Amino acid sequence: MSKAAKPSWKWYWLMAWRDARKSKARLFLFISSIVIGIAALVAINSFSDNLKNDINNQAKELLGADLELGSNDSTFNYAFVDTLDYEISYENSFASMVYFPKTQESRLVDVRALAGEFPYYGTIETEPIEAESTFRDGQAKALVDQSVMIQYGIELGDSIKVGQVTFKVEGSLISSPSQSFAATLVAPAVYIPMKYLNETGLVQRGSRVYYRRFYKFNDLPEDFDFEAQVEADEDTLRLSEIRVETIEERKEETGETFQNLANFLNLVAFVALLLGCVGVASAVHIYMKEKVKTVAILRCMGAKGRDAFQVFLIQIAVVGLIGSILGAFAGTLIQSVLPKVFADFLLVEVTLSLSWPSIIGGIVTGLFISVLFALSPLIAVRKASPLISIRGVESTSNTRDPLRWLVYAGIAVFIIGFAFVQMKDLQDSIVFTFAILVAFGFLGLVAKFFMWLVKKLFPSSWSYVWRQSLANLYRPNNQTLVLIASIGLGTALITTLYFIQGMLISQVEITTDENRPNMMVFDMQTYQKDGIAELAKSYDLPVLQEVPIVTMRLKSVNDTTYEQILADTTIERRGGIFRREWRVTYRDTLIESEKVVQGELRKVNTPNDSIFVSLEEDYATRNNIALGDKLVWDVQGVPITTYLGSTREIDWERVQTNFLALFPSNTLEPAPQFHVLITRVPSTEVGALFQRDVVKQYPSVSVIDIGLILNTVDDILDKIAFVIRFMALFSILTGLLVLVSSVILSKFQRIKESVLLRTMGGSKKQILTINSLEYFFLGSLASLSGILLALAGSWGLAFYSFDSTFIPNPLPMVVVFVSITSLTVVIGLLNSRGILSKPPLEVLRNEIQ
Repeated sequence: MSKAAKPSWKWYWLMAWRDARKSKARLFLFISSIVIGIAALVAINSFSDNLKNDINNQAKELLGADLELGSNDSTFNYAFVDTLDYEISYENSFASMVYFPKTQESRLVDVRALAGEFPYYGTIETEPIEAESTFRDGQAKALVDQSVMIQYGIELGDSIKVGQVTFKVEGSLISSPSQSFAATLVAPAVYIPMKYLNETGLVQRGSRVYYRRFYKFNDLPEDFDFEAQVEADEDTLRLSEIRVETIEERKEETGETFQNLANFLNLVAFVALLLGCVGVASAVHIYMKEKVKTVAILRCMGAKGRDAFQVFLIQIAVVGLIGSILGAFAGTLIQSVLPKVFADFLLVEVTLSLSWPSIIGGIVTGLFISVLFALSPLIAVRKASPLISIRGVESTSNTRDPLRWLVYAGIAVFIIGFAFVQMKDLQDSIVFTFAILVAFGFLGLVAKFFMWLVKKLFPSSWSYVWRQSLANLYRPNNQTLVLIASIGLGTALITTLYFIQGMLISQVEITTDENRPNMMVFDMQTYQKDGIAELAKSYDLPVLQEVPIVTMRLKSVNDTTYEQILADTTIERRGGIFRREWRVTYRDTLIESEKVVQGELRKVNTPNDSIFVSLEEDYATRNNIALGDKLVWDVQGVPITTYLGSTREIDWERVQTNFLALFPSNTLEPAPQFHVLITRVPSTEVGALFQRDVVKQYPSVSVIDIGLILNTVDDILDKIAFVIRFMALFSILTGLLVLVSSVILSKFQRIKESVLLRTMGGSKKQILTINSLEYFFLGSLASLSGILLALAGSWGLAFYSFDSTFIPNPLPMVVVFVSITSLTVVIGLLNSRGILSKPPLEVLRNEIQ
């Protein structure tokens, strides 16, 4: 090609193809960095899209009706509904103990008395299927939660006793539209026909029953906006203490429920893709160092620097496109696994379908990051001197290339933009990008400082093998900066993900020791509490707490009522404090889970003393309630005026009776109340016997086996941990591929030196030792730097995002350090195997182009 001739696009493509044929192994490693990152992105985005579509399509089945009304008052009424044509079903639910005659055991459940054809959409899922309808045939039949049947060995046809009525078990309950996942932890559902509710004798004056009505509307006008009507009646419904749920609201609530899941999945995809970007950059950097001599030869033949740049840009773009397509294909296969992984946490049945926006978006993203993250090393070839072809050494230049800084800016903008798409928060995206840049800067400084330190304090008295391995860390064509940056960042992201996983799990862990309570008896009436306490003592069970509970509502704060808040939106106080039903207790002392933050507990000594209550600190702050504020309570029709005397910090994770509001003694004793007794049973057998006697003697009293709940929670936590680790596998695999590809590609920078050492008489043992020590230094320094970054990043996330204390476990850090370092050394040694097992001339012919 003459110097004046301008290459055609055909020449560019032909040169890119010819060079790629001789570099298939190197380019395959480049592709691998893209495939898993894009696979994770496409799989997660496709799964999220399908989940959103299924939530929208199955919203009616999730609610089971067109409208659900609920209240604690059986006489509630929504006048507007009465103007429409509808079908109606009723459900009265309450917590109660049921007794299993077969095993002579008892269990706290959520008894649901049902009348009508609910659900109108979807079904109550049972085993056998026909049990959903046959239990309503007018006989004393029940549906029992599947987990309860398995736990207590109950079979179809067995009986359970609910209060005074014995029911035949018609089927096992698998799922129901009106049952939440969280509720099943404490009280799994048992359905009975409504006609037997009064016969159970469990619904008495003072019983806490929740009343639901389910509506199916007929012949509504097509343009009728039911959501708008409910919104217009919102204030009236709130004042009437009626809870309303429509199909659209259930759709939104379900979507919000899975938003945290979506956020976690997006984080996994982002981390995996970011690791893929690191792999692209490091792979192309090492690959282009190898190709500098080829570029120099092209320059000698008359090609310009930009011609070489375009040749390799075409090559990288095509390889990136291939990797993106392979990744998108793998992602569509992986998404079929995700519904099974999340099966225990999904309320809808996820259908599998191709999400073309996710697939096309993944391919475009993969191609874009391939080119973007390859540009920094690629633009350096424009400056490659033709003399390199003769000297064999790449000359360095201190000239600053403005295009390089433009590329860096583009990378920063991409990370911010992509983070924003995943996180939906610009500030968090900028902080995340800044953290990544700081991490790269830290790893770069570590590499530069280590190179300077070794060169400055070079141990000239050491043996040749040690001197050679250390000198490789700072000599020309060294791989110190690239490997420490790529391996270090991969280690940091993987280790941080592990720490975050630990924090997420620890935040929901509930643990007990031998001194903590594990059984709670509640709904005791005043006349029952002494008898139950004596029954506990007969089993040698300690009465750790006996707490009175009074139900009330807050009527006004500083003479501001709920009605005034609804009428005047400028009042800075939330209406929720008036809508909630408060359950409070009275005492003059703190318990272990409480600590006064402001003010002090004040006693009431005479009937004329002012009453000073204590509120939970965060709750008082959120609702703008300060010390001295006037609080008027409605205690079942009787107003009581109090003042805020103190605020408390409460440890809600303790297995104790904690309350938002605490009254002093000598104030609520005459009020209608129920009691809670907390004890500790030494074994499951003793607990079962105690529960059996409580249920037999006091049918209206409920018992919570906290140990049983903890076991259930542990099972759920195990499932959550599996999900987190499964999703983290994407990032771990990508990180390992980055590590492997970086180390494998780096061997091409050491081949010539190793061959020369062999030619000059160096033994296999010497070369292996030199390479082992070099990779040991690189691997250990990179992994240690990555762990330090992970510690800093995890602490920041714990403090600012999770509001938690970060206490690292040293064992995983040791495992990560040993694993990454060992893997780096092993791959480095495997790189040397081909060099040592073949004659030097054959190696040069095969590897040096």
